[in-house]
Amino acid sequence: MTASEGTEPQAGFTDRDEGRPATESVGERLLGALLDRVHLIAPRLAGQLIAQEARIAGATDVSIHLQDLEQLTLRPLPGPGLVGDPLPIDDSVAGRAFSTEESVEEPLADGSVRLHLPLLDGSNRVGVLGFTLPRLTDYDRQLAQRLAGLVADMIVTNDSYTDAFTRVRTAGPLSLSAHMQWQLLPPLSMSTPVLDLSGSLEPAYEVGGDSFDYAFNEHVLHVAVFDAMGHGLEAATMATVIIAAYRNGRLADLPLTELYPAMDQAVATSFPGRFATAQLGRLDTETGILSWVNAGHPPALWVRGSRVMGELTGPVSRPVGFGAGTPIVQTAQLEPGDRVLFFTDGVVEERLPDGEQFGEERLRELIEQTTAADLTCAESVRRLSHALMAARSGRTSDDASLLLLEWKGPSRYDELDRDIPEATPTG
Repeated sequence: MTASEGTEPQAGFTDRDEGRPATESVGERLLGALLDRVHLIAPRLAGQLIAQEARIAGATDVSIHLQDLEQLTLRPLPGPGLVGDPLPIDDSVAGRAFSTEESVEEPLADGSVRLHLPLLDGSNRVGVLGFTLPRLTDYDRQLAQRLAGLVADMIVTNDSYTDAFTRVRTAGPLSLSAHMQWQLLPPLSMSTPVLDLSGSLEPAYEVGGDSFDYAFNEHVLHVAVFDAMGHGLEAATMATVIIAAYRNGRLADLPLTELYPAMDQAVATSFPGRFATAQLGRLDTETGILSWVNAGHPPALWVRGSRVMGELTGPVSRPVGFGAGTPIVQTAQLEPGDRVLFFTDGVVEERLPDGEQFGEERLRELIEQTTAADLTCAESVRRLSHALMAARSGRTSDDASLLLLEWKGPSRYDELDRDIPEATPTG
């Protein structure tokens, strides 16, 4: 029997838990208005649109802060309806929300509450959304967190269409080589129930030949760190070819024994007589087996229980571009919670003011200090990068890059299960 024969029509979307027809709530009106309008406006106006719709929903003093390239400062988006001044990440309420990746509630003298919410694009830290509400309920907290997630996605998506957000994030003059490298980078961090990963480039505004890349396909994490010979634009151009060759081979699912020669051939053909050092790794997240090829890099540090337990040592293949044939693939069995720090030689070979080399021992001490604080990989790398810079008295005569990964252990659940702890947002 059809509806035209006298039966009641079935509801469309329904609340399956309650069996109720869907009705529009304050949250749906707010989030829906943003989704409905964002593709109709100029990309540079995304922040002002967010402030406008948040005010209609009852929020005041809306601010959107983005982290600068050095990850030292949160810089405000300008424009009508938006407020805010530059804020230090290490010494502000908004900075606490950014570094902990959890919302922070700040009671105000008039009884209202200011919310500071981390803007996470997936698991990559974009910045902080702030606004004030006259009162705060659990529903408000839930809606605020969902709003922050949508805002992060809107900023990242519209960033591809305008320079407005890049200008906010860029606190100083950016060299052409650094611009090329930042354009090539994947998101600085990624976190899933089975792994955590983050990287950094120094000096942020002048980096030349250093870079890193990664991808998480099926149950395998692919990671790579590169250091192209030379400095400036020449090194950045070579790094561009290296990353393209790496991604091309990775997409073709080449094993490490074939990926390395493919990259080697690309460099040897395009830059005769020049080379790049590299670390190419693959982590099986179901077993914890890490495989890698070290093509001239310092050995990675293996961290367990906040202590550096050793290095990923073994035979070293020749740098990419020198044509060494089949590379030497090595393996290690990680335990849940183990971390591995890949780094370029600029981290340890920098000379201090007295002429002494910075050295690996200092790097070991700093990674143990940051790991002991039980921080995410993203915050560990941010603090480690700044600690290294401070220990070198701000000296960076060569690129210095870090890539830190943590294997949390194999997945214990159906990855799409709605009831697993990892599927529940924090805050």
